[in-house]
Amino acid sequence: MLTGPLTSGSFLVYTFFSPMCGIAGFLNRTSASSFTEEMLRNMTTCLAHRGPDADGFYFDGQIGLGHRRLSILDLSSAANQPMFSHNERYVTIFNGEVYNFQEIRDRLGLHMRTTSDTEVILEAFVKLGPDFVQELNGMFAIAIYDKQTKQLDVFRDRLGKKPIYYYLEANTFAFASELKSLVNLASIRQRLTVDKAAVNQFLYLGYIPRPRSIYNEIKKMDSGAHIRVNGSQFNEERYWKLEEKIGAEVLRDEQEAKKQLHDLVHSSVQYRMIADVPFGTFLSGGIDSSLVTAMAQDVSATPVKTFSIGFDSAKHNESSYAAAVAKHLGTDHLSFTVTEREARDSMAELATIYDEPYADSSAVPTLMVSKLARQHVTMALSGDGGDELFHGYGMYTWANRLAKGSVNLLRHPARLVMQQMNNRYKRVADLLNYPAQERLRSHIFSQEQYLFSEKEVEKLLRPGMSDLPALPEQWPSPRTLTPAEQQAIFDMQYYLQDDLLVKVDRASMRYSLETRGPLLDYRIAEFALNLDPALKVKNGVSKYLLKQVLYDYVPAHIFDRPKWGFSIPLGTWLKKDLHYLIEEYLNPTVLERVGFVRPEIVRELVQRFEGGEDHLYNRVWLLIVLHQWAATHQLTA
Repeated sequence: MLTGPLTSGSFLVYTFFSPMCGIAGFLNRTSASSFTEEMLRNMTTCLAHRGPDADGFYFDGQIGLGHRRLSILDLSSAANQPMFSHNERYVTIFNGEVYNFQEIRDRLGLHMRTTSDTEVILEAFVKLGPDFVQELNGMFAIAIYDKQTKQLDVFRDRLGKKPIYYYLEANTFAFASELKSLVNLASIRQRLTVDKAAVNQFLYLGYIPRPRSIYNEIKKMDSGAHIRVNGSQFNEERYWKLEEKIGAEVLRDEQEAKKQLHDLVHSSVQYRMIADVPFGTFLSGGIDSSLVTAMAQDVSATPVKTFSIGFDSAKHNESSYAAAVAKHLGTDHLSFTVTEREARDSMAELATIYDEPYADSSAVPTLMVSKLARQHVTMALSGDGGDELFHGYGMYTWANRLAKGSVNLLRHPARLVMQQMNNRYKRVADLLNYPAQERLRSHIFSQEQYLFSEKEVEKLLRPGMSDLPALPEQWPSPRTLTPAEQQAIFDMQYYLQDDLLVKVDRASMRYSLETRGPLLDYRIAEFALNLDPALKVKNGVSKYLLKQVLYDYVPAHIFDRPKWGFSIPLGTWLKKDLHYLIEEYLNPTVLERVGFVRPEIVRELVQRFEGGEDHLYNRVWLLIVLHQWAATHQLTA
């Protein structure tokens, strides 16, 4: 249900959302703490790219709250933050959007002074306490301070779209939208040490899963979580857990399921189309972005702006498919062809944009399309989440295969044979070489992404580095889950939240572009968790039900091609124009100085890669990223 009418010619509404932004703050927990207003301003300035339009501060000696604003709706200064409650007891800063704020206002009988969702959030908290967060549909990171009790409450949205990092010690609690905001403070920076367990996880997964960051002293707030902190107490608890939304029964009726999914996606897109600035959609030509675009165009009275990006290399250029979808839907389409040199040049920014080791090379095209789209719009819709929710990845097929008893019985002799064959079969051999069942899901992910296996990481790391920490990979369920369902839930818990959403948030906010993901509405996530797996993959067709909804808008034949994904020819580049990165960051001098890995193992790996084992490219890239980050931040083990 929309919170205002859409009119012909532009998207105009009668009510206003908060701007997207960056937030930072701290609570001086004791008199021994020395965090100052100047420090607050420094923290907030580090987030200027997230909110270039305005800043705001509240400091009373104990609490500091800073806000950077990117104006999306209600462009007046009246919507600036921090904002105070009607009774003047509470003050808040807020990053995100709450799409159903008018409904909350009406249901709770709140009397508003403004038309912003920030005011509704704050007054709902006053009326309901922390349980107010259950009412919210949106993406958000919210901090609310009680001036009377000197207590701070922090909330993060259910699926972790908006980030929060925090630093906690006896005297101070500090938090921010990005790691750099905390690391910028000398009083924090001088205490930081590298989390060796996080290095291990990074080499295994390509990212660092929450709650860890690359630093022992800084953590990532959990998704669907609430932190309460004061002078003597710190407590973090979950108000929403993905695994607890799994029901005892699944929806099997295809027609009913299709209708429900259509209505949910339509509602979610409508919610996210409200803006007082130009907006568009990312359109790759794939299923997920095409469905979001189709729904947006269905709602809109005028052509929606759509953006696609491609490379000079034909193998990595899907812009023609996006153009075909745009033509059929009648969107105002803009396609950008990026040279490989432009993409390679943007790689130099990765270490500073992501603040910690982060190896998803699709961050490069995401940065490029965000930069180009920002020249035309301030907000964009994306198709993130469709693969995890509706089983679009090949790893789900592997999960089902590896669960078969016959495969388990024969996997060791088969692996020995395949190791002597070509690169494709060597990759399968890596998949078959899984450790204990407790780590099967992370192993499948790791090897599907061409990363280091657990045994390879153990061999690679120097003595004194941490063992691989155990991640929860199984959750209690009221029904028996298929191996593919279990793998997808693992991806939703970790890969989606700690890799893909991080990628999009940092890349888009680097250019002050807000990105909204309609498929990640928590109502759609809960629907997908309880959809019959036979409607996710049917007769070998992945994302079957999602495609059936899409095909009511766009003909199926337009999508009759192999799935490629949003990627770059990284392996080729590492052997040609990016080979200098190997020479610069994987030479013995750098490896010895940083002290994470054994130089002789790295040398062997590089020789195998350069000798024709192309499937090792992502392992080489992991090591480059790790050591580039260490060099940029001048850190060692």
